[in-house]
Amino acid sequence: MADSSFDIVSKTDKQEVSNALNQAAKEISTRYDFRGVGASIEWSGEAIVMKANSEERCLAVLDVFQTKLVKRGVSLKSLDYGGDGDPEPKPSGKEYRLDASLKDGISQENAKKISKLIRDEGPKSVKARIEGDELRVTSKSRDDLQEVQRLLKGADLDVALQFTNYR
Repeated sequence: MADSSFDIVSKTDKQEVSNALNQAAKEISTRYDFRGVGASIEWSGEAIVMKANSEERCLAVLDVFQTKLVKRGVSLKSLDYGGDGDPEPKPSGKEYRLDASLKDGISQENAKKISKLIRDEGPKSVKARIEGDELRVTSKSRDDLQEVQRLLKGADLDVALQFTNYR
């Protein structure tokens, strides 16, 4: 019998993010607590820019956006704020700005962590191979592959994972 396999990828559905951003922008424009604070959220090239006249209002804009992302099934791990990973609005003239970009693909560092986790804690018959920005996991037993998926879903990784090409 041939080996079974699946791919571990980290892809963000840009259409869902765009829909969440539009919903957040609509809510921000109508909510009373955002009146007169210059609060906005918009695309700026590949990045998402949130603006407000105070740091707290800027973080509130982020909270509205994150709520919309979660409702649309987009993992918050797919947002990258730069620096140490915590969102921190930066003063820009008379307003505060917060930039967020979308992570796409698994970095080499994270791919090595995932591969090591599979090697150490997964079933012994499973092999993980790094292929660019994704991982291919193979085994003779489909049950072992499902065990690896359960292991990775339970692991606390700083990247959103999806499993594709299960065969």
